[in-house]
Amino acid sequence: MLRHVIAPSVRYTKASNDVIRHSRLSSDAKILLLYVQSLPGDATCKPLSELARKVGIKGRAYQKAKGQLVERGYVHEWRIQGEGGRWVTEQLVANNPLTSEQAGLLRGSPSVTPPPSTQIPAVGRPAPRAVGGYKPAEDHSDKTTPHPPSEAEAEAGREAVGEAGPNQLARAERALLSLRHARRELHLGVCEARDLAVEAVKWLERGLSESDLRHALLAERPQDGVRSAVGFLRYRLIQKLPEPPVQHRPHERPPLPELVDCTGPGEPHAFRPLFDETECPSCRIAAAEYEPEPIPWRERVARINGGELPEPCT
Repeated sequence: MLRHVIAPSVRYTKASNDVIRHSRLSSDAKILLLYVQSLPGDATCKPLSELARKVGIKGRAYQKAKGQLVERGYVHEWRIQGEGGRWVTEQLVANNPLTSEQAGLLRGSPSVTPPPSTQIPAVGRPAPRAVGGYKPAEDHSDKTTPHPPSEAEAEAGREAVGEAGPNQLARAERALLSLRHARRELHLGVCEARDLAVEAVKWLERGLSESDLRHALLAERPQDGVRSAVGFLRYRLIQKLPEPPVQHRPHERPPLPELVDCTGPGEPHAFRPLFDETECPSCRIAAAEYEPEPIPWRERVARINGGELPEPCT
């Protein structure tokens, strides 16, 4: 092939042959790297993804090109928490491969997370809570102030855990944790839900589903709100526990009658009578099906005439 090359005197970027001839970098990765090197200093404050869109590298093509540059040491990233608690990503693009230690030295010391800023409330100023004028429909004394269980309650809870089994406890804990999606004031931690699951599993053992349990805990919302999710839910789980299902006794079969000897014809044998019969079913059926031989007509006439046979015809 023929080649005609004129070195530009202005508006050019020096590109390393190691980058241009790199066998493990795709054309998108090389174009992206050279494009970033050609930009002025004030244009590099934008994210690498936004710069890639300038040259038509988007979506999966960008992710693949960036992954190759990161793997070969041309791109390095750090996640830091900035002011206000927001997380930001710092990126470093080099025209020659760098190790993580070398990139860290070029970056300098990581940014120090600033302390939380003092903010003015959006509406109003802090004020004491108004009291009085409301009588709760149910006693909230023990549901608004969580208290650690006593030794007897803890022992009963351990016994309940052993009897319920891990599957039932997992279902109860899952139902308690899902309450936060319906009402934010009932947000529970994992440990809190695990402690309350000992009481909630009793509902499942009495035939209620997870949906029934959630409906019972979310019903009749107090007008004054819930001050303690743990105390409120413990109160409802204990006080509103439904009655256990009625256990129906299985039907008892009557005892079998004693064996008696059949008085019917044939060899001696025994059977169990249903009432006061003296012959077995087989003998009764045989007697009902028995038909005696017909009596000749002369004998029938003789019985009618007092035993005298009629005279034969001559």
